[in-house]
Amino acid sequence: MEASTEQHHRLGAMRREGERVTPLELFFDLVFVLAITQCTGLMSHEQTWSGLAQGLLILGVLWWAWVGYAWLTSVIDPEAGAVRGVIFAAMAALLVVSLCVQEAFGNLALTFALAIGVFRTAHIALFMLAGTDDEDLRRSVIGLGVSTAIAVGILILASLFDGLAQGALWALAIFLDMAGPYFFGTEGWKLVPGHFAERHGLILIIALGESIVAIGVGASGALDLGIGAAAVLGVFLAAALWWTYFDVVALVSARRLGEAEPGREQNALARDSYSYIHLLLVAGIVLIALGMKVTIGHHSEHLHDVPAAALLGGLALYLLGLVAFRYRHIKTLNRQRLGLAIVLVLLNPVATAVPALVSLAAAVLLIWAMIAYEHRGYGPGRDRLRREANAAQHPAP
Repeated sequence: MEASTEQHHRLGAMRREGERVTPLELFFDLVFVLAITQCTGLMSHEQTWSGLAQGLLILGVLWWAWVGYAWLTSVIDPEAGAVRGVIFAAMAALLVVSLCVQEAFGNLALTFALAIGVFRTAHIALFMLAGTDDEDLRRSVIGLGVSTAIAVGILILASLFDGLAQGALWALAIFLDMAGPYFFGTEGWKLVPGHFAERHGLILIIALGESIVAIGVGASGALDLGIGAAAVLGVFLAAALWWTYFDVVALVSARRLGEAEPGREQNALARDSYSYIHLLLVAGIVLIALGMKVTIGHHSEHLHDVPAAALLGGLALYLLGLVAFRYRHIKTLNRQRLGLAIVLVLLNPVATAVPALVSLAAAVLLIWAMIAYEHRGYGPGRDRLRREANAAQHPAP
């Protein structure tokens, strides 16, 4: 009887603020990143606008599936015995999804949809168990279950089509799935802000790691002066992406999420800034990884329109995601990042006319110039903000 009570507690209890992401959650996320890597592989193999669109649609489905588990682990202990078994089963389903990615619009379309259905069903089942004694949470989970069933059903239907019709059905499924929370509200969800923000920060780090992997894949075991220069520039570009998010933005945003009024206000802020806007950041990283992979392999040639758009457009998308992230939190625009995003989009035609190495070097110089300008403008306030945000995230015992 005591064991049963303890198990119920670990299914339904909220995490305590200050608890860190568990090793099992990181293990889970590694399978998700395999799926992201497969998206980059799909777009690299199909360097066309349709291939780019397919990769981004698949990423949208994968992201929303992962987001559900990020919310779930605020209300359950993922390392409880029974929960751990379900998480492992979900990981197996996600691995099948990953293996289907490159044929998700072809021969494995139905298998992809069914595997996603299994992955999402495990998530809903755990949420229902966690909400046994919480009527508001159960009501929200039922609403999520409805939107999930509709989206998976549309993906199954899409497997019967190809071409534009199939893509349109995928887009409809993603839209209805992501719009679900607006229909059934945010009041019923439970959230541990520090853990939630940390989980999203870690998934960005893992995604950045995927961009480093793209450098190695692009080199294909070869090394000359051009490949070496492109690899070094690629590392500096990844470092710039890390800096623009983790230097100040991640710390301050996590603090603001923690200070928001629990319930509707805090849940809506988490939904908008993390569940929605972080998709722009991850998509930007995936596109940049594609651009770097092509650049490493063809550094002396000019980029074709798709990889050029992936490299510069992906960086622009990442910066726009940061602009939107800041605006959602403090209702002000970061003009430097917005301006650089516009410049990068305008430079896209130039990137198709110069060697790929030059395009990569220009992107690196521009973003580090912006970082230097911002750093100078922060002044002593930056160090104070970092100390305060770190103190709020890691209070003294």
